[in-house]
Amino acid sequence: MKVLVDTPIWSLAFRKKKDNVNFKTIENLVKLIHSGSISIIGPIRQEVLSGISDRHKFIDIKEKMSVFSDYDLQSSDFEFAAE
Repeated sequence: MKVLVDTPIWSLAFRKKKDNVNFKTIENLVKLIHSGSISIIGPIRQEVLSGISDRHKFIDIKEKMSVFSDYDLQSSDFEFAAE
């Protein structure tokens, strides 16, 4: 089973300050990564990366996320979601 990880979870994981972070969420994300269960879509990748203003951090996060291939979205995916 693949799990689509949304932007807030990625943002939480990449956050420098770990104040008020739910570490169980991070642990679960790490487990999903190690099991190969992560899925991502282009819009989520874009949201995560567009929120990074520091160029070096942008490149670092972009490289880290590059190991996850994008799930190709089709019109039928959006129609199914609308139902």
